[in-house]
Amino acid sequence: MKAFLSAVASSLCILSLSGAALAADKGTADEAVAMTKKAVALIKSAGKDKAFAEINNPANASFHDRDLYVYVYDLHGVTLAHGNNPKMVGKNLIELKDNEGKAITKTLIETANSPAGKGWVEFKWPNPVSKLIEQKAGYIEKVDNMMVGSGIYK
Repeated sequence: MKAFLSAVASSLCILSLSGAALAADKGTADEAVAMTKKAVALIKSAGKDKAFAEINNPANASFHDRDLYVYVYDLHGVTLAHGNNPKMVGKNLIELKDNEGKAITKTLIETANSPAGKGWVEFKWPNPVSKLIEQKAGYIEKVDNMMVGSGIYK
């Protein structure tokens, strides 16, 4: 019986450690906010062109970490930079909806135009790691006539 309990305890420890490892594979809300703030600071210090090039560069770990990446849209819905899919740059996504019909870009713009000028928006989006459509919480901050964001997969 003692050996059985020891084996169960060992198994539970292994399962809890693997769960922690899986959680570490995903970005956290604090990391998404920090990445957004880093991008905002770069836009303000280096200018849009340099910042957008850095955000679009997948080798730049400052703006690409596991499932975290930065995106920038103007307040009309045009993609200015996108860390996960640079092919989206230049496209107007104002009418973009998730698979449940939520107007993603419009809701992000509403949040950017709120008195706080920042906040979280929940929607469904493809996870770049799992390649599955997952629940995402995107954090954005308004900068001039743009919104800069990153987000976490839940």
